[in-house]
Amino acid sequence: MRSFVVLLVLASVAATTAQNCVCNTMKWATCDGSPCECKITIADQVKQTLECAKLIPKCFLMKAEMYRAKKGLSTRSGGKPTDHAFVDNDGIYDPDCEANGVFKAKQCNNSDICWCVNSAGVRRTDKGGLDLKCEKLVETVWMQTQLKHTEGVNLNDEAKLKSAIVKAIVERYSVDDALVTEVKYDKDSRTILVDLKKGASNVDIATVGYYMEKDIKVLPLFYNDSKKFSPSVDSKNVTFENILVYYVDAEPPTFTMKRLTAGVVAVIVVVVLAIVAGLVVLFISRKREKSAMYQKAEQTRELDEIQKEQLTSS
Repeated sequence: MRSFVVLLVLASVAATTAQNCVCNTMKWATCDGSPCECKITIADQVKQTLECAKLIPKCFLMKAEMYRAKKGLSTRSGGKPTDHAFVDNDGIYDPDCEANGVFKAKQCNNSDICWCVNSAGVRRTDKGGLDLKCEKLVETVWMQTQLKHTEGVNLNDEAKLKSAIVKAIVERYSVDDALVTEVKYDKDSRTILVDLKKGASNVDIATVGYYMEKDIKVLPLFYNDSKKFSPSVDSKNVTFENILVYYVDAEPPTFTMKRLTAGVVAVIVVVVLAIVAGLVVLFISRKREKSAMYQKAEQTRELDEIQKEQLTSS
């Protein structure tokens, strides 16, 4: 009887341990063992061990998301802050990561087309071949997230809003409040600008931005995904319908005209043609004016000759 009770106690302890063995910062992780160890699948037969006490590096998250998308397990669901700021126009891809989760400077995505990325994994050069040189991984030092809150939210006190935004970021993503350097609000467009800048801390602002982007796009990455990024102002939660992220690197990106979309190129061509047409019209008008002036001068000369002949004959 005593041994039976001991077995029940041990089974109860094991069940409790299993329940507590979860990765709070990554809902797709599988966890077991004592001590608890969590891993996530990033490729066929490849599992990455996670450090769940903090946010998972963005490079690992993108690899896991690409793997799940290929397997049919999940899908990806104001203006520039500076002239050098740019957005991620390429979307998610299967990146090459260093052992610590940092992006490799050169990405080729299992093809012969390569490009250079910043520390956020966002392309910052034109695409090239396998011989493309990416000398170093350029650091993303500033991210501006442009959040658009849902309609029907009354936010009159900007100071309270800023405090609520900072508090929500600090508590949800376990970062220092110094990471948030500025919060601005435009009531007419329902847009909140949040600046995240890399300071003395080693916090990866790209990873924070990625978690926030997933939260707002209705795909939270946390184990308890019923919660979302929702700051509280005067006991009312602020929800968002859209997010746009701008990246500012320590060095300007090196995009060229090849980066322009067909629509933009078409607009440029139309503008150039309009300018050329305008110059042609101006040239023809000037030529006509000169011709008219010449004809008028000839007519005046002829009249003078006629008048002279009349005076002479009289």
